[in-house]
Amino acid sequence: MFNFDYSIPTQVFFGKDQISVLGKQIKRYGSKVLIVYGGGSIKKNGIYDKAVKILKENKIRFWELSGVDPNPRISSVRCGIHICRENRLDFILAIGGGSVIDCSKAIAAGFYYGGDPWDIVVDSSKIKKALPIASILTLAATGSEMDKFAVITNEETKEKLGTGSKCLIPVFSILDPSYTFTVPKGQTAAGTADIMSHILENYFNNTKGAFIQNRMAEALLKTCIKYGPIAIGEPDNYDARANLMWTSSLAINGLIEYGKKKGWSVHGMEHELSAFYDITHGVGLAILTPNWMEYVLDENTVNNFAEYGVNVWDIDKGKDKFHIAHEAIDKTKEFFKLLGLPSKLSELNIGDENFEKMAEGATRHGKLGEFKPLSKEDVVNIYKASL
Repeated sequence: MFNFDYSIPTQVFFGKDQISVLGKQIKRYGSKVLIVYGGGSIKKNGIYDKAVKILKENKIRFWELSGVDPNPRISSVRCGIHICRENRLDFILAIGGGSVIDCSKAIAAGFYYGGDPWDIVVDSSKIKKALPIASILTLAATGSEMDKFAVITNEETKEKLGTGSKCLIPVFSILDPSYTFTVPKGQTAAGTADIMSHILENYFNNTKGAFIQNRMAEALLKTCIKYGPIAIGEPDNYDARANLMWTSSLAINGLIEYGKKKGWSVHGMEHELSAFYDITHGVGLAILTPNWMEYVLDENTVNNFAEYGVNVWDIDKGKDKFHIAHEAIDKTKEFFKLLGLPSKLSELNIGDENFEKMAEGATRHGKLGEFKPLSKEDVVNIYKASL
């Protein structure tokens, strides 16, 4: 295990009716707020009205940026920055899932940046300061409510890139599991796959001696396996929604990553996929993950997969380690199918016409990943195996 600095500064208000703290918490940071949200579901389920009522009661003025897309666009970021600057706003409140929060983070950083905000997506070192951000979470998936990262799409160049800075970590987040009761089955399934992918990207890693991180990761994976199907079958099951929501935050807030080498694989491939085809992130991850697993399985990695099979999928440890590994990969693929997710790119009418370009983008900074570094050719092969 490597040295690390532990800091997860977001204050989390978890549980029913925790939105009641909203006014008091915002006033610690400002009184002129930009509310950022997506397609309007928060108005249908009443969350918007609750938030606005609290803001008005606390004499907090607010402006709005609506219509943020599932793969948030740099054009929305530019619009948000303009609103904040024009009105001298001092706080951003994201109400939604990861896309809304990511867009808010980019706006917060872009507010203080003199050039085009795409610059700070391409090069996170340009982020020096940001407006304070808070979130009211409505979808368990990305973990953006408790981390420093944002993923933004440039619709003109067909690029989807991640950026990050400690100053982008939300100062507080309100996590009320009941706010996810109305999330459609497909989004719940994709969100579960996204959470699992975050865990797996940290779990399959070459760092030695990270025993505690791996055991925590396995517990989080088993939580997704237990409660993902329940949340889909019983949308208003509070315990299922609560466990998925908290797992989403813990999966990517640094807890299971501290002390390990950095370097993810599947996310880099999927970002290219959704940049070109605008598909749901979790869907792309569910398709690519089992094929990536099969591709990187060899004598050097088999012990990791055998451990995964035994500890996560309860496969008999007495079996041959390659048999355990293949069975674990099959179980992963079947679980995503059980959630109702597609298992092939062809199911989304995606062919191989852009694989070369996508693979080139995924490896623009060199080989992809740390567990088994992937060349451009490797990435193309994984895309092909996913057809």
